[in-house]
Amino acid sequence: MTYLYGASVQGIQGFIFRTNELRDIAGASELVEQICTRMFAEMLGNKYKEENQIIAAAGNVKYKFDNREDCEYAVLNFPRIVMTSAPGITISQAVVSYDRGDFKTAVDGLEKKLHTARNKPSLPTTVGLLGVERSRQTGLPVIAQEYIVKEGDRIPADDATFRKNLCSKKEDLQSLCGKSFYGNKSHSVPFSKLCFNIEDMTSQNDWIAVVHADGNGLGKIVQKVGRDEKEYKKFSWGLDKSTALSAKKAYEVVCGNVKEEQRIPIRPVVLGGDDMTVIIRGDLAIAYVESYLKAFGHYTHDIIGQGMTACAGIAFVKSSYPFYYAYDLAEELCSAAKKASKREFSCLMFHKVQDSFITSYEDIIKRELTPNPDTLLQYGPYYIDKHPENTMTVQDLTGLLDQLEGKRGIRTGIRQWLTFLHDNDGRADQHLTRFIQYHKEDAGLIESLTNGTIKEVNHHKYVNTVPAADVLTIYTIENQDTNRTAQEDKK
Repeated sequence: MTYLYGASVQGIQGFIFRTNELRDIAGASELVEQICTRMFAEMLGNKYKEENQIIAAAGNVKYKFDNREDCEYAVLNFPRIVMTSAPGITISQAVVSYDRGDFKTAVDGLEKKLHTARNKPSLPTTVGLLGVERSRQTGLPVIAQEYIVKEGDRIPADDATFRKNLCSKKEDLQSLCGKSFYGNKSHSVPFSKLCFNIEDMTSQNDWIAVVHADGNGLGKIVQKVGRDEKEYKKFSWGLDKSTALSAKKAYEVVCGNVKEEQRIPIRPVVLGGDDMTVIIRGDLAIAYVESYLKAFGHYTHDIIGQGMTACAGIAFVKSSYPFYYAYDLAEELCSAAKKASKREFSCLMFHKVQDSFITSYEDIIKRELTPNPDTLLQYGPYYIDKHPENTMTVQDLTGLLDQLEGKRGIRTGIRQWLTFLHDNDGRADQHLTRFIQYHKEDAGLIESLTNGTIKEVNHHKYVNTVPAADVLTIYTIENQDTNRTAQEDKK
């Protein structure tokens, strides 16, 4: 009798983004990466067999035990190790027994049990008594005599923050960076090249991007390959490898010219399975995601034998904006891209947060991107290669950006037109007519920005979508130099 063990890590995003300190986020990301790989293997010790490991990525573990005793040992010990090493993380487990040759039924049964286990509440390990000192950052109980040194001050830390901070300082525990930058988690990355403070990442302005990408149609593929144990394991390994190599390719494209003395302006958060989440300098985000999505289709075709598509969401925020909410927005944007593309094409959507309102993307569309009932300023998604009719690719977007270079008057006029759309539709039309007459040599560019595409929205309602706001958003993020302006103001 064989025992199929499954574990699913929960609360990953809450654990990683509990604070807005980049060092804590980096340490938390590394701890999550270690849970499914290093921690599980070390728990089993000499009983661990690599050939029995089916999945070990993206917060999921599937492992085949040859005897009941070893399986019971894992069930009893793995949650304790995880929840003490990464306080705030919870883990769900399930086990099914099966005879060899009945792997598909075992996997289906395991997934059902895991789904049930996820809905069972777990006792938190971070709750303290009344009257104990609590962390000023997280509100969790401070652990005795453990401190984080920040700017020369010794700050009392809760257990989770202390462990994150400790992990971020260990050079041998940077496998996520090696995997993301070089496609190999064993590849060392010098500490001097990594960003541990958000100030190390920002450049000419304070815009950063939280990116989340996710593959399309994974469930259908798993249903096909899940009947055979070897094929299932091969697919899981190939998908994880494809994701890592895609991140490596994207890194090479955007950071190939990073100088020796500069830090890498990327911090991987999650990289495994078909999931990718990074924090990156704002002006690099579009190029990074475009390269990643292209490479993902290429590597899945070569390694798995079936080219997959993926969608991504990019939340552009100021460096002081809460990362937790930025990630939520990036995830919503990714879901919106999937819905718009019907999960068939690789594409991306983005949004620049310009206020302090914390709302869903659907509310943002209604409040910011719908200036009048007949116009929508949300033009995305932007596709990579293949795309439906009357849509734009990322190359189309960057082409418009190139045409705007050095044409300040055009940019100003388009911004005024967008303002008039919110205030008075008739005034916007008058402004646009005069604007085109005055800039006849750039009439084609202006029309490309302001002539929209009819798009169906809720309940068969059709609106005119225009790309002007999206193009100006990216232009501002890639070209705005607030740091220079601030320095000039001080003179």
